[in-house]
Amino acid sequence: MAKENDLKVHNVVVSTDLHCEVPLEKLANNLDDAEYEPEVFPGLVYRTKDPKANYLIFSTGKIICSGTKSFKLAQEATRHLIGILQKQGISITEEPNEEIVNMVASGTLNRKLVLNKIAFSLDGCEYEPESFPGLILRLNDPHVVFLLFNSGKIVCTGARSEEEIERATDNLEKKIKENNL
Repeated sequence: MAKENDLKVHNVVVSTDLHCEVPLEKLANNLDDAEYEPEVFPGLVYRTKDPKANYLIFSTGKIICSGTKSFKLAQEATRHLIGILQKQGISITEEPNEEIVNMVASGTLNRKLVLNKIAFSLDGCEYEPESFPGLILRLNDPHVVFLLFNSGKIVCTGARSEEEIERATDNLEKKIKENNL
């Protein structure tokens, strides 16, 4: 099965609820690098360099933080953003709820893959090499999506924990082995 260090997490997406209204127009006017075009998208886009993170901030108090490589780093980035919001006069009285909504990891199965054979043998596959060189495989347990490439490189998305990534990769390797792929 996959060694733990074979897969590396590249992005963790965390949703946070501040339980308060956020005046996006005010933030857009006061924060450097804030992007807010409500006629195009209802949220404010904000990026920080330290910590390196991207945020979508909505007037309802919902925040999506992406670009970090762990839940802990996403939490730290969100705490940093909350400090910025409080300096702008936004009162946050309840403890924010945070949850991972997506993780993206990549690695290798340390073997070449015959994607045509996999596409015909496993359920949940989409493979159109004229459009995209990888095979898309949707698993139900856990509910993730893999991109598989001939080189043996894989990308896993949709997981909500590192344990899910590992379990999904183990399930993938098991399916490949059981079907002699």
